[in-house]
Amino acid sequence: MRSLRLAIIGLLLGATAPAWANDVVIHAGHLIDGVNAAPRDNVSILVTNDRITAVQPGFVTPQGAEIIDLSHATVLPGLIDSHTHVTYRRGGFAERLTGNDMEDALHGTVAVRQLLLGGFTAIRNVGADGGTDLALKHAIERGDIVGPRMWVSLEYLGPSGGATDPADGIDSSWHNDHWGASVIDGPEEAIKQVREHKRRGADLIKILPSGAVGNPGDASDPRASMMTEAEIKAVVDTAHSLGMKVAAHAHGKGAIDMSLRLGVDSIEHGTYGDAESFKLYKEHGAYLVPTVLIPELVAQKARDLPPQGGLSPAEKAAKITGVIRKMFHDAYLAGVKIAFGTDVAGLLPFDGNAREFAVMVHEGMKPMDAIFAATRNSADLIGASDRIGSVQAGRYADIIAVSGNPLEDITELERVKFVMKGGQVYRDDLKVAPHCVACMR
Repeated sequence: MRSLRLAIIGLLLGATAPAWANDVVIHAGHLIDGVNAAPRDNVSILVTNDRITAVQPGFVTPQGAEIIDLSHATVLPGLIDSHTHVTYRRGGFAERLTGNDMEDALHGTVAVRQLLLGGFTAIRNVGADGGTDLALKHAIERGDIVGPRMWVSLEYLGPSGGATDPADGIDSSWHNDHWGASVIDGPEEAIKQVREHKRRGADLIKILPSGAVGNPGDASDPRASMMTEAEIKAVVDTAHSLGMKVAAHAHGKGAIDMSLRLGVDSIEHGTYGDAESFKLYKEHGAYLVPTVLIPELVAQKARDLPPQGGLSPAEKAAKITGVIRKMFHDAYLAGVKIAFGTDVAGLLPFDGNAREFAVMVHEGMKPMDAIFAATRNSADLIGASDRIGSVQAGRYADIIAVSGNPLEDITELERVKFVMKGGQVYRDDLKVAPHCVACMR
């Protein structure tokens, strides 16, 4: 009754947020729980408010609990994308000079809603301008907008002239007061910006010790190392002392290996990593977030952009597409820990992030391991395994369902039919949750 009363009040007030479950039991026909390597059949998931309280064999119905019948579906933990940029929409010079952070934040409200309805109940946002990702995180937590749980890095950090420098390619007479938050030159500036990010509310730190693919110009050659050992060490030591993890965007082997030796927690992309790099991942317990779909998408979009001098994004993406896929295949076989991340930003609608699964499986990853990458592995990388990434007692009731079997066809995860986050149902294409009066469509 409590959920019904809340739903009616919400409708009277014109709210779009769904009713919050009180006591609910989900009857799961097949459960991939993010813990066990084999799925379980005919399982009951008990939920009170926003948490899972028990997972029991068979279909049980506690007195007074509402039933969500997913007995003909495959149920999984909510998915986690460990590499997003939900506020990025400005790619060309004109967009960078005429857009602003408020517009980016408003764009982000659409992106986070699409992600949640696509089955991603948690994300790690690794780069945003002007605190827009933090604003979105707070808005979601307050219930102002609908979206996944967010862990955010604010602006990513790198040197002058590197891929994080927003003034690259722009007349030096142009200036924006926010630009300084992403540029560090030397250990002292690195330490200060990490502390500033922590003070402002960042959950983690993102650095760019190598060049990038999406940026124009030779100075951003993906193989180039852009940060010194002293700068990386200053970031890692300071962040870890403040309880924050460090994600390192690194394509070139030099940047990858140096970052791993200095203790970063994850390598994003890792394109030119090799057998020596894989040993370093394992030695230091670091994750690879491979983002194997993005180079192809960058190449497709960049072909339509006018020439901008030096190496174009299309040329760089074309060169690394095959390389990054082979690296991913080899890293997986070598036993490197892998977390799911897409980096698709505005290159796909944000309800298309699950396309990454098909590429991972195509390149040799077992479907269950691909699911683990987007559930328990990503939760571990974030540092939130006690809250997300699995269906077990004590975790948030972040639960999704698909009609088919993703272990037989991984593209089922591109067609999520049911989404619950924190005990609230946000999507119900299976029409199985009668208590969800105000579900998001």
